[in-house]
Amino acid sequence: QAQVQESGGGLVQAGESLTLSCAASRRISAINRMGWYRQAPGKQRELVATITIGGTTNYADSVKGRFTISRDSAKNTVDLQMNSLKPEDTALYYCNSISDGLLYWGQGTQVTVSS
Repeated sequence: QAQVQESGGGLVQAGESLTLSCAASRRISAINRMGWYRQAPGKQRELVATITIGGTTNYADSVKGRFTISRDSAKNTVDLQMNSLKPEDTALYYCNSISDGLLYWGQGTQVTVSS
Protein backbone atom coordinates (compact mmCIF):
# COMPACT_ATOMS: atom_id res chain seq x y z
CA GLN A 1 0.00 0.00 0.00
CA ALA A 2 0.95 3.61 -0.55
CA GLN A 3 -1.85 5.56 1.08
CA VAL A 4 -1.40 9.32 1.32
CA GLN A 5 -2.76 12.19 3.39
CA GLU A 6 -2.47 15.92 2.71
CA SER A 7 -2.03 18.80 5.14
CA GLY A 8 -1.02 22.46 5.14
CA GLY A 9 -3.86 24.13 3.26
CA GLY A 10 -5.26 27.45 4.35
CA LEU A 11 -6.32 30.98 3.48
CA VAL A 12 -3.64 33.41 2.30
CA GLN A 13 -3.35 36.72 0.51
CA ALA A 14 -2.16 36.95 -3.08
CA GLY A 15 1.62 37.06 -3.25
CA GLU A 16 2.12 35.06 -0.08
CA SER A 17 3.48 31.54 0.28
CA LEU A 18 2.16 28.25 1.56
CA THR A 19 3.62 24.77 1.89
CA LEU A 20 1.57 21.61 1.50
CA SER A 21 2.71 18.25 2.81
CA CYS A 22 1.77 14.74 1.73
CA ALA A 23 2.46 11.95 4.20
CA ALA A 24 2.68 8.41 2.84
CA SER A 25 2.11 5.05 4.52
CA ARG A 26 4.95 3.58 2.48
CA ARG A 27 8.54 4.79 2.12
CA ILE A 28 8.61 7.68 -0.32
CA SER A 29 11.73 6.25 -1.91
CA ALA A 30 9.81 3.09 -2.85
CA ILE A 31 6.90 4.86 -4.56
CA ASN A 32 7.18 5.06 -8.34
CA ARG A 33 5.63 8.50 -8.67
CA MET A 34 4.01 11.04 -6.40
CA GLY A 35 2.32 14.23 -7.31
CA TRP A 36 0.06 17.11 -6.46
CA TYR A 37 -3.18 17.81 -8.30
CA ARG A 38 -5.86 20.41 -7.82
CA GLN A 39 -9.50 20.89 -8.63
CA ALA A 40 -11.38 24.18 -8.58
CA PRO A 41 -15.20 24.33 -8.53
CA GLY A 42 -16.64 23.60 -11.96
CA LYS A 43 -13.30 22.52 -13.38
CA GLN A 44 -11.66 19.15 -13.91
CA ARG A 45 -8.81 17.95 -11.75
CA GLU A 46 -5.47 19.06 -13.15
CA LEU A 47 -1.87 18.13 -12.59
CA VAL A 48 0.19 20.61 -10.59
CA ALA A 49 3.52 18.85 -10.09
CA THR A 50 4.95 15.33 -9.99
CA ILE A 51 8.15 13.69 -8.83
CA THR A 52 9.36 10.24 -9.86
CA ILE A 53 11.29 7.63 -7.90
CA GLY A 54 14.40 8.90 -9.66
CA GLY A 55 13.79 12.49 -8.60
CA THR A 56 12.59 13.83 -11.94
CA THR A 57 10.07 16.64 -11.52
CA ASN A 58 7.37 17.97 -13.78
CA TYR A 59 5.23 21.09 -13.42
CA ALA A 60 2.15 22.56 -14.98
CA ASP A 61 2.94 25.66 -17.02
CA SER A 62 0.72 27.74 -14.76
CA VAL A 63 2.85 27.04 -11.67
CA LYS A 64 6.32 26.58 -13.14
CA GLY A 65 8.78 28.91 -11.47
CA ARG A 66 6.49 29.49 -8.50
CA PHE A 67 5.91 26.01 -7.07
CA THR A 68 8.50 23.43 -6.04
CA ILE A 69 7.83 19.75 -5.35
CA SER A 70 10.33 17.88 -3.19
CA ARG A 71 10.79 14.77 -1.08
CA ASP A 72 11.67 14.84 2.60
CA SER A 73 13.00 11.42 3.59
CA ALA A 74 13.20 12.31 7.29
CA LYS A 75 9.48 13.08 7.45
CA ASN A 76 8.56 10.59 4.70
CA THR A 77 6.61 13.27 2.90
CA VAL A 78 6.35 14.92 -0.48
CA ASP A 79 6.03 18.66 -0.07
CA LEU A 80 4.76 21.39 -2.36
CA GLN A 81 6.24 24.82 -1.73
CA MET A 82 3.94 27.41 -3.27
CA ASN A 83 5.26 30.94 -3.70
CA SER A 84 3.73 34.07 -5.22
CA LEU A 85 0.26 32.63 -4.88
CA LYS A 86 -2.49 33.96 -7.11
CA PRO A 87 -6.27 33.87 -6.71
CA GLU A 88 -6.41 31.42 -9.62
CA ASP A 89 -4.43 28.96 -7.50
CA THR A 90 -7.50 28.56 -5.29
CA ALA A 91 -8.54 24.91 -5.35
CA LEU A 92 -8.75 21.67 -3.43
CA TYR A 93 -5.28 20.16 -3.62
CA TYR A 94 -4.86 16.38 -3.74
CA CYS A 95 -1.82 14.20 -3.25
CA ASN A 96 -1.45 11.15 -5.48
CA SER A 97 0.82 8.13 -5.45
CA ILE A 98 1.41 5.34 -7.95
CA SER A 99 3.13 2.22 -6.70
CA ASP A 100 3.10 -1.44 -7.76
CA GLY A 101 0.46 -0.66 -10.36
CA LEU A 102 -1.92 0.85 -7.81
CA LEU A 103 -3.13 4.43 -7.57
CA TYR A 104 -3.96 6.22 -4.32
CA TRP A 105 -5.54 9.59 -3.59
CA GLY A 106 -5.67 11.65 -0.44
CA GLN A 107 -8.80 13.44 0.75
CA GLY A 108 -7.50 16.83 -0.28
CA THR A 109 -6.58 20.07 1.46
CA GLN A 110 -8.16 23.41 0.59
CA VAL A 111 -6.04 26.34 -0.58
CA THR A 112 -7.77 29.70 -0.88
CA VAL A 113 -5.95 32.78 -2.15
CA SER A 114 -7.64 36.14 -1.71
CA SER A 115 -6.82 39.31 -3.63
